[in-house]
Amino acid sequence: MVLSAILIADLLLVIKRPHVPSPKESGLWVGFYVTLALIFAGLMFLIAGADAGGEFVAGWLTEYSLSIDNLFVFVLIMAQFSVPRRMQQRVLMIGIILALLFRGIFILLGAALIANFSWVFYIFGAFLLVTAAQQAFSGREDDEERESKLIGFLRKRIPITDEYDGMKMRTRIDGKVFFTPLLIVLIAIGTTDVIFALDSIPAIFGITQSPFIVFTANVFALMGLRQLYFLLGHLVDKLEYLKYGIAFILAFIGVKLVLHALHENELPFINGGEHVPVPEIDTWTSLIVILVAMAVAVVLSLLKIRREGRYLPTAIIGGGGDDDKEVAAAATAAAEVESTETRSER
Repeated sequence: MVLSAILIADLLLVIKRPHVPSPKESGLWVGFYVTLALIFAGLMFLIAGADAGGEFVAGWLTEYSLSIDNLFVFVLIMAQFSVPRRMQQRVLMIGIILALLFRGIFILLGAALIANFSWVFYIFGAFLLVTAAQQAFSGREDDEERESKLIGFLRKRIPITDEYDGMKMRTRIDGKVFFTPLLIVLIAIGTTDVIFALDSIPAIFGITQSPFIVFTANVFALMGLRQLYFLLGHLVDKLEYLKYGIAFILAFIGVKLVLHALHENELPFINGGEHVPVPEIDTWTSLIVILVAMAVAVVLSLLKIRREGRYLPTAIIGGGGDDDKEVAAAATAAAEVESTETRSER
């Protein structure tokens, strides 16, 4: 109930005060939500015990890292469809609500499968290993290509305008009904949410089988994602090694799931239906691996940015007016410097 109330309050804030938050405001909100998650983790340690607390922290960190990757796709969608700044908060909130809805559905399905079929861990593990390979070896160009195909598919089948009409998905031009680009944006975001829900739910079930911990970890991971977009939207694309850190985490959890499946094996064609004596990875080992993987990926990315001397604007989206002009001018200057350096290297 408390988590739902916080999400509803955040939604009402967007509706009543539609604005582009400053980096300071975004940072304070992100800090607030992270603090809430840590307080909740502390309560889990005190009330449910160390194992449950460790499972929540490990699950929250895993889901948070996947949410950051999800955030990059949101950034890509917003840029590709030129969503006006004044609309981005509401679009993001819709995306977050859809993500929570889809994850809730997959949590229920995953819990039901686990309760009835122990062999489903083999499928979850294999799925995460494949996902990890795709994460590591597919480029951002693949995301752009998929979005371009989506645009082409929709534009051939329904009349879509080039201009937005606020948050309306349909508008009238010369008496004729047209869809606005907002329809494509919401379809793209909804599709992204489904894909990431498919990735994230098996990942966290590899850490804990408690539906309560799975759900709360997902909720806390999604809290503050809207503010994180405005705080780090410009930086996510520059964290070049982040996807490798996430891929490593997914692969690690995939291996953990396969080991767990072997340990609980009931399939007759594997070891005669008997449990396979393999080592299992405990929660604290998982937590350490997740922390180290994310820390190494972020630190290496920041070191590369510093080594190459690339400019990092204070926000991808300013609050309007002179600040926007300064950020745009700085970004343009940085692009010119990078372009000059590239030509000199050639």
